[in-house]
Amino acid sequence: MANLPEPTRVTQLPDGTYTYAHPADLPAQAPVPVVQHIHHAPPDRTVQRVALGAGVGAGAVGAGVYFGPLLVGVLTAIAANLALLALIATVCAWGVVTVVKSLNNPGK
Repeated sequence: MANLPEPTRVTQLPDGTYTYAHPADLPAQAPVPVVQHIHHAPPDRTVQRVALGAGVGAGAVGAGVYFGPLLVGVLTAIAANLALLALIATVCAWGVVTVVKSLNNPGK
């Protein structure tokens, strides 16, 4: 854990723009204020770094970045459809059971 790089911070450059950078990597002109935005976290690139470190090409990492959220969305849509079908099947089964019970016991 000691050999991990220091996390990047949102740093305001002298021209007023913001960037993700280590304060030590910036040119030493004037003291640069470090602005931390709690609601703007830097992107987490842990999976990409592990994949590139394992020898996977940048194309595979790019495909994972693109198709990962797409796959999650598709699986969520499939699960929602299956839940709706299960609800419809349950309602239909309940209706059939109710009709069969009423036909078998007409006097009650």
